[in-house]
Amino acid sequence: MNLMDLAHPAEEVAPRLLGAVLTHHTPEGTVSIIITETEAYSGSADPASHAYRGRTPRNAVMFGSAGHLYVYRSHGLHWCSNIVTGADGVATAVLIRAGRVIEGEDLARERRGSKVESPRLARGPGNFCQALGITAEHNGTDLLTGAPVALSEGEPVPAALIRAGPRVGVSKAHDWQHRFYLAGDPTVSAYRLSPRAKPSAGA
Repeated sequence: MNLMDLAHPAEEVAPRLLGAVLTHHTPEGTVSIIITETEAYSGSADPASHAYRGRTPRNAVMFGSAGHLYVYRSHGLHWCSNIVTGADGVATAVLIRAGRVIEGEDLARERRGSKVESPRLARGPGNFCQALGITAEHNGTDLLTGAPVALSEGEPVPAALIRAGPRVGVSKAHDWQHRFYLAGDPTVSAYRLSPRAKPSAGA
């Protein structure tokens, strides 16, 4: 399956996005980040998905074509970025949890703070967006058309380096093995179980 063929279930696309690169061109400069951690969310079949209860103004982008960027505010504090997957109307998406800055580190550090260590610049979904300069204005961006925010293929990731585990910080279906990350990579965020989490049935 081609990396850019994103019209497949999120849990299939999420591990393939490891090693891919998100780039944002701005007047201030360009930042590129290799994706090192993702989480899959499976629409109406997934109690933890924003689309579980159907379409709303907030999640409308998820119901569109694969390859678009779905951006939302988490806890009123941080922007989080997701890549829409699956067929039109299915509303599955992959949350980008962490990455490694490979271009524009000075600009990323300016956005994140001068004392932030390199591995932590894009560690965690909110920090990833901040380092890349992603906000609500980028919601709905087509990542496959060469827009200011674009997704591209990086170096292939050996299958032996890819790990799967439970999702971070969600209270519903948290134990689904839909979090994918590169083993031993210092940019991968720490696992945290939500205090509201309960065992669940599912994938």
